[in-house]
Amino acid sequence: MARRVNVVVVVVVVVVVVVVVVVVVVVVVVVVVVVVVVVVVVEVVAVVAVVVEIVTVVVVVTAFSLCFLFFL
Repeated sequence: MARRVNVVVVVVVVVVVVVVVVVVVVVVVVVVVVVVVVVVVVEVVAVVAVVVEIVTVVVVVTAFSLCFLFFL
């Protein structure tokens, strides 16, 4: 009887350890995915900001050039 209880306790402990390891791995994977997504979004926003700046400079320079040519 004592041996059967020991086997049950060992099985329960192994199952609990496996479940905890699986939960920890899933949490780590989710955190890594979230961090990667945030980094990609930040990079995309930075690229969009640079493109908007370039377009703004081109528009301002073009407008200034057109005004200069018009008043010349």
